[in-house]
Parts: sequence; structure tokens; C-alpha cells
Amino acid sequence: MKFDKPASTNPIDTLKVVGRPTHRIDGALKTSGRATYAYEHYEPSLRYAYGYPVGAAISKGLIASMNVDEAKSAPGVMAVVTMLDVGDREKGEYNTAKLFGGAEVQHYHQAIALVVAETFEQARAAAALVKVEYEEQAGAYDLTEGMKTAEKPSEDDEPDSGHGDFDKGFSEAEVTIDAYYTTPDQSHAAMEPHASIGLWEGDQLKIWTSSQMIDWWRGDLATFLDMDKEKIHLMSPYIGGGFGGKLFLRADAVLAALGAKAAGCAVKVALPRPLIMNNTTHRPATIQRIRIGTTAAGKIQAIAHESWSGDLPGGKPETAVNQTRLLYAGEHRMTAMRLATLNLAEGNAMRAPGEAPGMMALEIAVDEMAEKVGIDPVEFRIINDTQVDPEHPERPFSHRDLVGCLRLGAERFGWGDRGAPATRREGNWLIGTGVAAAFRNNLLVPSGARVRLEKDGRVTVETDMTDIGTGSYTIIAQTAAEMMGLSVDDVDVRLGDSRFPISAGSGGQFGANCSTAGVYAACVKLREAVAQTLGFNSDEVVFEDGKVRAGNRSVALSEAAAAEELVGEDTMEWGDLSKTYQQSTFGAHFVEVGVDVYTGETRVRRMLAVCAAGRILNPITARSQVIGAMTMGVGAALSEELAVDTKRGFFVNHDLAGYEVAVHADIPHQEVIFLDETDPMSSPMKAKGVGELGLCGVPAAIANAIYNATGVRVRDYPVTLDKLIGGLPEVA
Repeated sequence: MKFDKPASTNPIDTLKVVGRPTHRIDGALKTSGRATYAYEHYEPSLRYAYGYPVGAAISKGLIASMNVDEAKSAPGVMAVVTMLDVGDREKGEYNTAKLFGGAEVQHYHQAIALVVAETFEQARAAAALVKVEYEEQAGAYDLTEGMKTAEKPSEDDEPDSGHGDFDKGFSEAEVTIDAYYTTPDQSHAAMEPHASIGLWEGDQLKIWTSSQMIDWWRGDLATFLDMDKEKIHLMSPYIGGGFGGKLFLRADAVLAALGAKAAGCAVKVALPRPLIMNNTTHRPATIQRIRIGTTAAGKIQAIAHESWSGDLPGGKPETAVNQTRLLYAGEHRMTAMRLATLNLAEGNAMRAPGEAPGMMALEIAVDEMAEKVGIDPVEFRIINDTQVDPEHPERPFSHRDLVGCLRLGAERFGWGDRGAPATRREGNWLIGTGVAAAFRNNLLVPSGARVRLEKDGRVTVETDMTDIGTGSYTIIAQTAAEMMGLSVDDVDVRLGDSRFPISAGSGGQFGANCSTAGVYAACVKLREAVAQTLGFNSDEVVFEDGKVRAGNRSVALSEAAAAEELVGEDTMEWGDLSKTYQQSTFGAHFVEVGVDVYTGETRVRRMLAVCAAGRILNPITARSQVIGAMTMGVGAALSEELAVDTKRGFFVNHDLAGYEVAVHADIPHQEVIFLDETDPMSSPMKAKGVGELGLCGVPAAIANAIYNATGVRVRDYPVTLDKLIGGLPEVA
């Protein structure tokens, strides 16, 4: 099916199942421990061994030699596989860094060997016996230094954009701001580690893994192994968090495949937490410069956003300027990105890549501008709203209600009680409130599904879509139930298997809208098959309450499959609506903080998110996504930072003891409001996404609240107490 014109009334609009608060259909499995994650897969007939990876101890150079004799003779060891043994291999399409093979070390903790043993403890002990001689080379690890020689990325990354004459507009503006902001390297820090089990059956490979994108992984693994993609069966039914860190093939899957081949049995490989931080991808640090010029009345006349980030050779920039191209009006505009070569682990997608770090800077700058012109920060954002793409004014937004989010949020949060900076105090706590806009584009990716009507009248959905804790199982069941006139209890959902039709996968906030659209397309095919089998005119048929009816005739849905099951399979393809209309999601974040007047410790007291993201398919799972994103934003604002050793080139705090994420004690009352809206331009579901929108703007709202509490403006994340304490009031 091709979606190339706005959605009209369709079966989803019935809203008997879709849009209703529905508890996760996989919830009982997860809370009881019966949901089997990658490393836990077990078949009694299989023999399992354990692989432990060895990570490079340098950040750039060559492996001169490896001595694995002691490791091979250690108790329980079944095989040792090294980069030198494997030799150079072709790199997959979606990887920047090589995952394994050859003699070159591209970054610290790059996997260079795997020890396979009968037990995990034996494998870990033997891995420590591998002796490596390196030829170390000088590397670049400091973004501040790297920005001096940073270059314009390829035009494929759209590094520069503009409209009007920024220099002229900025020089003529009545009020201006010109400031630099920094965001640090960050880790996904998912609860489930990167883990895989590999098993060879002849020339066929089975991989149980933790992957957000089944088809991407299978294709890149086939490239690395130089084998037919169809001979790889990849399974990832449950995933304990990804946040973008499991979008692309990782070393654990490669090592599990190589280890299983060497050991002749199923091999389990889980990356230790330090290797997750330094071996897998991370969100790159940025240095951002923002310039805004307005009239005395606060209308933006000129806005520029420049960003510098770093990556390995062949990498891509952190697209931190993207939201600035679309979020606020202003005739004269300029954005630019530059990329430095750094020999750190691969920088790549992390929840809301681009917008999350970009808005950490932009939404502080907007607050600073509002203060400079003497306008309330909420009102400043409202008067600079736009209903068209500012760089391409002929292109309207498909649906945009940022103003509605800001006004409703201000009313519900009690924004009018805010007060001037450093004027509110409760005991030892300085109190402040802050706001930031939320923005994330609506991306469209083809997505397929297969839907079966079984002889007993149940419907089974099969798609390689994944569930990374987001509720994919449930919204897919709701979609099929709505389309086929059933309850969610009558639908079985099977996900995360490469034998199923290729879906959008989980990433970029496109998973929910695109995967359910693919299920919608497959259900349209199944409805046609059911109508034909039962002798109905498919244009008039209604599927409702387990029955199919047209006019006065009503037949049980199950009768259509009495002779044999019926199958509908299709892929949702996308037309040009996303080109003729700018499709984005919007929101507003409001935060109240307390800052200890003696220590500078910050505590978030309450949070509110108001989201405008098309039809909300399931308010329960959508709310969970937003509060999870808000929690992630607290970490990004106050604690999360991968500290770089700029001499040796690695992330020093590479575990969850040193890399501090927000925990329950850090999170106060959180409220989420969804505006009641649909977007017919987005898909037949008229939905968009919320999982990344809920993060975008949160750190800036916290930083703005801290300024309102203390009068201290911090432009360098995270906003830790050492950056505040010097500006706090004098105390005895």
C-alpha cells in the first residue's frame, strides 16, 4: 500500500480499541520473568559455552602480535578467536567503526579477541591471560582542539542551510545575543547489556540478540561474514532498552557468530559494562554557538546556530542544528555543522539524535533572549511561532500546535507564580521554574507485516518490528484488533524475527506510527480476503464484535477461515506528503527545581510535559514513554557526562558507578498531557511519535529553572553544583 494522499475516515477512526488506555499485553511475561531476553534463551537440546571479549588497551594504532597460548591452555577453554586470525573483513553499511578483524585499532576497548570456555568465569579468567603487543599511534581526543581543524561534512548530511541574509539581519537587530554552549559525550546506559547467542547449523546461522533493527543487523552481519543474508536467522523478541545504542550491528553479535563457529556449539557473549561504554556507540559531545537578533518587541529577525562535534574517520556529525531550522520564525537564518576527526568510540544515534543536544543549547539561548528583551519566556516563544517551514515558507506544517502546548502547560503548571530570578526561597532551598519547547520531526520508514486469520477466529500478526520497552506488542495488537473487529485478547503478536516481513524497526520516533501503518496495510489485505471468502462486497463490509456484516447479513469472522487460514501481507510505502508538508511533533516542558543555598545541590521538584503528536495510539504506553524520556532529561541536565581522558583517548567513567543516571530518588511528580489531535498527513493511523519528543527540551527547562532559582546562568552541561556554588548568595 502506498500512502500518498491525506488519510480520510477509515476503520481506525472507530476507536473502539486504538486510542484506548490498554495495559501491555506482554506485561505479565515481563513482571513474572517469563519474557526471554537474548542472553537467557535456552533449549535443552543445545550445548552452551560462554565467550568473553578482550578489548584493546590503546585508542589508536596496530596490533603487533598476540600470544594466546596461556589462554588456550587455561581450564575449560574451548577456543580463542583473535582479530589477527579473522583478518580484514568488509564493514557493514551502518557501522563507522570496524567491529572485529585485521590489525588496526580504531578506538579504546575495540574488541580484539574472544575467549570461549565452558563457564563464564573460566572465559573471563582466561581472557586476562591474552598477551598483546601494540604499535601505538598518536590520536585526537579533544573536541575543543578538534574544532580548530573541523571540516564541513558531506552534503549528504545537509551541514549548512539558510534563508535571507543573516549577517545583515543580525547587525540591524535592536537586541542581540551571541553565546557558546557545550554538551558532553553521553552513554545510552540501557539496562540490558549488548548480548547475543550464536549457533551454527551447517551453513545456517542463528543469532539471538538485542537489536532494535532486525534487517539492518542481518544485512551487516552477512556482509561481515561474507555469506548469504537469507542463511542468517536473527531473533530479538524482547529488548531491555536501546535508546539508539542497538540500532546498528554491534560486536557481541559478531563475536557470538565467530565463537560459535570456533567452538562448535552455541556461544553466549555479553559485553561487560566498560566495553558497552567504550566499545559501542555514544552520543557525541558538541560545542554550539547561537546568535539571535530581535526587535525591541521581541520578534526574531535573525537566528544562527552553529555546531561542532567529532567522530571517527568516515563518521557523521551530531545534527544539533536541525530543530533551529524549523522551530521559530525569523526572516534571516543560518545553520552550520562542522565535524572533527576524533579517535574515540563511534559517535552515533542516541534518543532524539540532533534535537536532544541541540535544544539543550537553543532553549537556554531563547530564555536568555526573552530576558534581554523583557518578555516572559512562554510569551516570547509564542510570538515567534510559525506555521510554515521558515527556510521554505511555501511549505506549511501538516499540523502544529506549539502555542497550544505552551498555553495549556503554563496554566496547568501555575507559571504565573514564577517570580524574578533568585527571589523565591523555602528554608535552605532556592526555588525556580523553567520552560522549554519540545520538538522532534516525524520520520517515515517503509514497514511491512503479515496478518493471519486462524481457523479458531484468532488473528496473529507477524512483523520483524521490535519492542525495546516501548509497548510495540500492545499498539500492534490494538491496530489489528480495530481493523478486524476483535478485542486485543483475540490477537497474538509475534515480533523481532527475521523470518517475518521487514518493518520500520524501533528508532527515530518512527516505530509506532510506521509499524502500525504496516499492520493496517496488511489488515486491509486480510479484510479483502475475508470479504471475498464470505461473499461480501468489500467496500460495504463492517468488522465489529467478532463478526462481519453488510446490510442485514452478519457472519462470524471465524467462518471465513473455517476451511483454511487466511493471510494478508503488505508493506506501507510513503508518497510525497512529507515533502509537501513539514511533519513534526511539538510540546512544552515545565520544571520546578530547588537549589540548596549552601551546597548548590539541585533537586527537581515537579515536571510537566504537554505533547502534540497526532493521535495517541495508547495513552498508557505513550505516557510511559514520555515520563521515561523526562527522566532521561534529568540525567542529561544534572549528572550524565562521559569524562574523556584526552591523553589516552577513552571514557574514564565507563560503568554505572561513575556514569550517573537518574534514579527513583531523583524523580519527583511527573505529569503528562496529550493534546487531542490527529494528523491525516502522517499515515492512516493519523499518529506520529512521542518517545523522543518527551526528551527534547527537558535539560534546558531544568537549566532555565536553575537560573530562575539562583540567578546563575550555566551554559555547559551537566549543571553540576561546582558550576553553581560560586554564584550563590553569601552565607555565614
